[in-house]
Amino acid sequence: MNYGALKGFANLRILFISSYPEGLLLTARPPPVFCQILLTFVGIAKNMSKTKKQTLFVPGAVAPEFIAESIAKHQSKTGIGAHDIFLGQVRADVIEGKTVTGIEYTAYEEMALEKITAIREETFAKFELSCMHIYHSLGEVPVGGICLFVFVSAPHRQAAFEGLREVVERIKKELPVFGRELFEDRSYSWKVNR
Repeated sequence: MNYGALKGFANLRILFISSYPEGLLLTARPPPVFCQILLTFVGIAKNMSKTKKQTLFVPGAVAPEFIAESIAKHQSKTGIGAHDIFLGQVRADVIEGKTVTGIEYTAYEEMALEKITAIREETFAKFELSCMHIYHSLGEVPVGGICLFVFVSAPHRQAAFEGLREVVERIKKELPVFGRELFEDRSYSWKVNR
């Protein structure tokens, strides 16, 4: 057993009880099985740190160039046969005689990240998807600006279509993101998702 791989744990003082044919032995050196388990855990932890952290929020509108770059990056992923994309755009609705000029988005960010992680995991479990990217605006987005970009890829189109619809509907219903519709006179009303 290579104990050198455990050097990060050198200051850890634990006494181990090992079972041998001669009886129990109290040692400061861990038994080989413990080392194998610990090395496996350390390997998993290192791989987890390499995992890309889920990014959800972008300041302001999602830029068209960012959307184009995201699509272009998938050309090298040859196991993908279909992409489906949803772009949520701010409308110039007229509410009680006032025209919307933009929406200012706020969120409970930590809760939203937890919720989007759950939505992603459940959607991947339900549909045969290859990848999924979700970006939502925070801050002010003018009329015509993209406020939600969801990009789903799969080996086949049906899974991409169904997976995308599931994600977008759940985002609208479950994500703790709030929008204030801003009017020309700088008054506002809270947005209601439809």
